[in-house]
Amino acid sequence: MHKLQIQGLTKRFGGLTAVNNIDLHMDDNEIIGLIGPNGAGKTTLFNMITGMYIPTSGKLFYQGQDITGIKPYKITDIGIARTFQNIRLFLMMTVLENVLIGLHTRTNTNLFDAITKNKRYRNEEKTSHKRAIEILEMVGLKERKDEYSKNLSYGEQRKLEIARAMASNPGILLLDEPAAGMNDNETAELTRFIKTLKNFGLTVLLIEHDMRLVMNICERIYVFDHGSKIAEGSPKEIQKNQQVIEAYLGKGA
Repeated sequence: MHKLQIQGLTKRFGGLTAVNNIDLHMDDNEIIGLIGPNGAGKTTLFNMITGMYIPTSGKLFYQGQDITGIKPYKITDIGIARTFQNIRLFLMMTVLENVLIGLHTRTNTNLFDAITKNKRYRNEEKTSHKRAIEILEMVGLKERKDEYSKNLSYGEQRKLEIARAMASNPGILLLDEPAAGMNDNETAELTRFIKTLKNFGLTVLLIEHDMRLVMNICERIYVFDHGSKIAEGSPKEIQKNQQVIEAYLGKGA
């Protein structure tokens, strides 16, 4: 049984087919790349996996469970988290507070507990704080936990967004262009960091335009063009695929 399985997934917006009959799978502890020209349907696929879009047709399965069309908060509950192409941090909150917000999905206290600050609330708050520090240590931001997230460098903000997604304790992490806007040094550091995510038991699906990053860390790659899957395989196989070369460079290449 695959960790994530997509069968015949299609999304239409009126007369436009954004994603067309896609089959895709991921297994435990894999890092999978999803590449293709702008407008190829990659983010639309992410939005269907995370419940933001309801597929026109097709099925999504997470660990054998049909999750097609369920609400985004339920997708988070079952173990799928994501980041976005545009950073969406709470800039006037501290680094630690941003991660604590991500942990909120895994807490069990209610409004009464929060108002009375009873023993259950205090114990869970202590546990959440400890877990948030652990996650920040994983991503190398522990020493900056009390700083406002707006004061982090761009690369550090990207790491913090991943840390917040990790706080929901996902089995699958979807990264939407994590290296967008980064310089070469930041991208190299991010590449090393994403490789380490496997050490924490995560399965990763990433959309990325930086081909060096994709080729360095992905075991398998899916290639989209005009909403359809045109190729899949190892980095070496994708580099030599004529359809992929034409999609990126044109037939004259």
